[in-house]
Amino acid sequence: MKDLVRMRTSLKEEIERILNEQIKMEAHSSAIYLAMAAWCDRNGFDYSAGYFYKQSEEERKHMLKIFNYVSDMGGHAISPEITNVPQDFDGFRDIFELALQQEIAVTNSINRIVGTARQLNDFATDQFMQWFVNEQIEEEYVARRAVELFDVIGEEGVGRYMIDKAIPKISYDGGAEAE
Repeated sequence: MKDLVRMRTSLKEEIERILNEQIKMEAHSSAIYLAMAAWCDRNGFDYSAGYFYKQSEEERKHMLKIFNYVSDMGGHAISPEITNVPQDFDGFRDIFELALQQEIAVTNSINRIVGTARQLNDFATDQFMQWFVNEQIEEEYVARRAVELFDVIGEEGVGRYMIDKAIPKISYDGGAEAE
């Protein structure tokens, strides 16, 4: 029976497994960003709270995009159990450093999926994952710029307030050259 079920999908078991791992990773990222937003709210960083609420929703959309792909391909998408979500953080800068680490981990995971898809000649999954490859360029860029604000502006005096106001304004232009 198991062989018959496998015939209903073009996804190889290894691809389905790592896509489900990515679903869990995206859901976990969404939960962490939500906790970061709540921390920012509690500590008076309204602009950063808004940024993290938006990030949380975006990660959830990423999770659903992969979840739907697995299902659409006839695979078994697994709704993830999310645990170990920190609710408190050491400080304002620490949140953004953690966000950058998280985005780098997601990039590495996506690259692993693409590499595996190519190794297994799964051209559909490779093509599907290219959207995520490009998305991670933006995600890492914004997270990196946010951390750099702490070095450029500094946290003394009104520094944290200025950083908080600057966070939602960070954007990635796709490498477009200025005129």
